[in-house]
Amino acid sequence: MPQSQLASSVLQVPRSRIRELANIAFKMDGVLKLYFGESNLPTPQYIKDAAARALQEGFTFYTHNAGLPSLRQAIAEKYSELHNVKLNPESEIVVTASGVQALNVAIRCVLDPGDEALLLTPAWPNASAIVRLCSALPREIPLVLHGTRYRIDFEALQASLNSRTRLLVYTSPSNPLGWVATEAEQEQLLSFCRRHELWLLADEVYERLYYRGSVAPSIFRKCHRDDAVIVAHSFSKSYCMTGWRLGWVASRQDLAQKATEMNEFIISHAPAMVQKAGEAALREGESEISAMVGRLKDNLTFCQSALTSMPGVVLPEPEGAFYLFPKIEGLTDSFDFCKRLLWETRVGLAPGVAFGNGGEGSVRICYAADRSVLEPAMERLAIFLERGCEDLAETAKRGLGETAKR
Repeated sequence: MPQSQLASSVLQVPRSRIRELANIAFKMDGVLKLYFGESNLPTPQYIKDAAARALQEGFTFYTHNAGLPSLRQAIAEKYSELHNVKLNPESEIVVTASGVQALNVAIRCVLDPGDEALLLTPAWPNASAIVRLCSALPREIPLVLHGTRYRIDFEALQASLNSRTRLLVYTSPSNPLGWVATEAEQEQLLSFCRRHELWLLADEVYERLYYRGSVAPSIFRKCHRDDAVIVAHSFSKSYCMTGWRLGWVASRQDLAQKATEMNEFIISHAPAMVQKAGEAALREGESEISAMVGRLKDNLTFCQSALTSMPGVVLPEPEGAFYLFPKIEGLTDSFDFCKRLLWETRVGLAPGVAFGNGGEGSVRICYAADRSVLEPAMERLAIFLERGCEDLAETAKRGLGETAKR
């Protein structure tokens, strides 16, 4: 009897190299965990209290597929406050059960099997994996490092277009780079997508974690209501709510309507009491965000100082999010590097190879952790790198000696 096979679409999706490393770390004690994109700070008490109140008030039933009207209204008000952008909460905003699900439902709404998507990388790998789950093809276009800042390679984007290209995805502020698209770059991306009739999907999850103002500029500031633009967002990073799984999609009315319908078949809706907690986060969280960004700036300064003193490290300058993505000279297998670092020092970093084209040769460091984690982690990394350089030098010395004998 022939054996039933798994779907080819799921077989094409590579496993997460970050999770692969984390699964090793989960079995170890005393690991300094800098591989996941989260702070080790708990969710603020006012958010937890809002969820508890919601439970007592009976928010334990089904909600609209698009989410509670009160939460969609709060999201629309936040766009008006931060970006001076007016969104219709009834027809242009869809609440999702996480930022991952926001990407999932958005991408599923615009890709058919055999279609192609352009993705600016290095990037969090989930968008590329979701494209593959749609039986579509992701084409990863690496950002190019000029000095200490990454830039978009528009010539490479143009060269990657074909008749099946339907979507362009980018993340700003970037995970893992900390890169933030300038307003001029946003205008170029928008013009490129209009010219080639592509959907433009912006992952703006880290917009509040920005070091040159209170919020990173949203693509919505540049587009018209009829533009084929989608924004995916999440409560996870700005409000320390990674475990709560709450996000949203904002887009043109036709996509938002279809995403609402799709929600029924993917998750139905985000949990009601979690949505009420999200309302509290949006309406009461400004002081917490300000304090968080202050802590992140301090952590960034500390890590930059530590890394720039380490041998063989090239450090791009981040403008947002809470990641550093240092290049390490001579590194060709970042997963093996991170695995050895984990085993030998109990420091857990994310391998650059996990972030797609352009990521190999780097590692991602999440500096949202407490200083009690960051300080020993940087010390151990410095020792590990120094020992590695000494080993390389010794190997080279032995090689020269053997050559001289011959």
